[in-house]
Amino acid sequence: MDLDTKPIRKILQIMNEEDASVPLAVGKELDQIEKAVTFAIESFKVGGRLIYIGAGTSGRLGILDASECPPTFGVDHSMVQGIIAGGLKALTTSVEGAEDYESLGGEDLKALQLSNHDTVVGIAASGRTPYVIGALKYAKSVGAKTVSISNNKNSLMSVFSDVSIEVDTGPEVIAGSTRLKAGTAQKLVINMISTTAMIGIGKVYENLMVDVQPSNMKLVERAKSIIMEATGTDYETAGKYLELSRGHVKEAIVMILLKCSYEEAIERLRQSGGFIRKTLKRNHN
Repeated sequence: MDLDTKPIRKILQIMNEEDASVPLAVGKELDQIEKAVTFAIESFKVGGRLIYIGAGTSGRLGILDASECPPTFGVDHSMVQGIIAGGLKALTTSVEGAEDYESLGGEDLKALQLSNHDTVVGIAASGRTPYVIGALKYAKSVGAKTVSISNNKNSLMSVFSDVSIEVDTGPEVIAGSTRLKAGTAQKLVINMISTTAMIGIGKVYENLMVDVQPSNMKLVERAKSIIMEATGTDYETAGKYLELSRGHVKEAIVMILLKCSYEEAIERLRQSGGFIRKTLKRNHN
């Protein structure tokens, strides 16, 4: 209660100590997070999507995660999507009242032509945001898989989701400012969901993002580094095969390890569902 009287260093120490409790709270929900990941993998395997939906900070975090999946994992922008109450202008400007109407959540999902192949993740710190509840209700009505992420136990949102992730982060350093610990917890959880789901469909080999899109100079260098690490080859050879594979890291790795052509690498990966490890195992067998 006397936070405003404390020196800067003490405030920072308090915030740091409070933030340290967040991963522990997330750890208590791993069983539920695992179920959410399984949903996402199932959706991806049948051509479905992972869709985050929320208001304010929660909505922004979903959009952030969705926007980072294409460059990191080489997926289409439609595969992981984020929706925020009030539309894209709400990313930078508060849109008052947008979260208060259940019908708007359903309408925004309907506009995406939601289907039973999709997984919808509703995010709200309070666990009772009408916009998100409306979205979850609509998602269930079309047979989509539903997940809720909240920061209160026994939240109302959990009633309307197949899987409920309730990360109880406790009181905020600034009372009610859920952009702090609650937002941090949400970011950790959605990191886990999207990253582990991408691993589950072959977008990672060892701990390397082998479907990264080398769309700028930094990512071209990262792509070469990944090829070098996965194959043990040198920088020059990695660059050569990145060029021969037309910028596809995964194919370049298979070309080097199996001493095959680009076309052969594509076919072998196709037969193994896009998994490098399965491709190598099939060849050795």
